[in-house]
This record gives sequence, C-alpha cells and structure tokens, in this order.
Amino acid sequence: MEIVSTNLGEAKTVEWNGKSIQTGIYKYPTHEPLLLENTDVANDAVIDRKHHGGLHKACYVFSTEHYPFWKEKYPNLDWQWGMFGENLTVTQLDETKTYIGNIYNVGQAVVQISEPRQPCFKLGIRFKDQNIIKEFLSHSGSGTYLRIIKKGIVKVGDVFELKEEANIPLTIYDYYRLATNQTKSKTIMELASLSKGLRADKQLFYKNKLTK
Repeated sequence: MEIVSTNLGEAKTVEWNGKSIQTGIYKYPTHEPLLLENTDVANDAVIDRKHHGGLHKACYVFSTEHYPFWKEKYPNLDWQWGMFGENLTVTQLDETKTYIGNIYNVGQAVVQISEPRQPCFKLGIRFKDQNIIKEFLSHSGSGTYLRIIKKGIVKVGDVFELKEEANIPLTIYDYYRLATNQTKSKTIMELASLSKGLRADKQLFYKNKLTK
C-alpha cells in the first residue's frame, strides 16, 4: 500500500432533518504530510468522538481501487481524494486479504489495522444521497481504521511495510460483514470473539506499547 493523498477536514455545519449539525466528513487533499497521533490526526476535525477518533479509530484509510466503482454510480459529484472521509488515500488496500491486527511501518509511524469503517448518514450528506449507505454496506471496500502504535509523520509516497502479521486470520472484510450483520458464519464469529478478547488484553493483542 502506498499513500497517494493526505486529507484533512474542518468542522462544517450542515442541515439534517431540520437541524444544524457539524461534521468532519468533508476532507480534502492537503498536499502536506500528516502527523498521526494516538487518538486522531493532527489538525483534523473529529466531531463525533463516540464513533470517530480514539485509540482504535485514530486514522481512516481508503483505497484508490474503490473510487472508479463509486465515480460511475455518482458521476455528478466533484470527485477528489478524501471523498469518503479518509485521512489517507492509498493504493492496493485489499480488505479481503488484510488481517485485523496487522502491524505496519509507514513513514515515521507504526500503525495497526484495527477495524473497518461502518457508514453513517453523514456519508450520505457528502454524497447528497442517503442511498450510498445501503450501497456502501453491500460493497467489499470498507476501508479501515488504524491504531497508532508509534506517533509519526506520513506523506504522499510513503509505503505501508508489513512489520508483523496478525496471529488471528480475521480479514477486514470478514469483520465488516459480521459487524454489519451480513454473515452468521460460526468461524468468523469465533475469530472475532477471539480478536476482541485479545484486544481487551492489550499486552497480548498489542505487543507494542503506545509511544507517547
């Protein structure tokens, strides 16, 4: 995986169901390096801290390979990197082959695949069509959140180099299907349960301590 765009957003006020709300979904290319911190990306707007940001959702990554599919479905949008609210747009992220828990070196940082993104109505606001939610749920390209093991600067051209593969063969895609009630596979449920158990015991699941 290689970073092709670094994206940041500012808090934006939008109208939703007759109310004014704020969102950080409107992210745009910065053409500048990003500082990945323990609970978020420096200078990025994170409004809903219940569902975004934090140790397991510090940075969102999405693949360039998914863009053509969505551009064809929504040709009238002003397309650019960051459309899905991702901080890092990368090449060759394959959710069906990438394991939850994988650890990578990227730029000055060390990061870990933590969990897939589950869409909410704010993605529909950016796409100007709430149908995107149901369509996104049925698509295999969810993107992934990262946990930041070591804080550091990343930039366009930096490559994700696998440092340590997860012990549990649970892919981003499998976890996504389970989290969004699209599978009842006992095997996937058992792997997810084991993964959550190890996550609770950070010394087992996260072999590297957070770097302040």
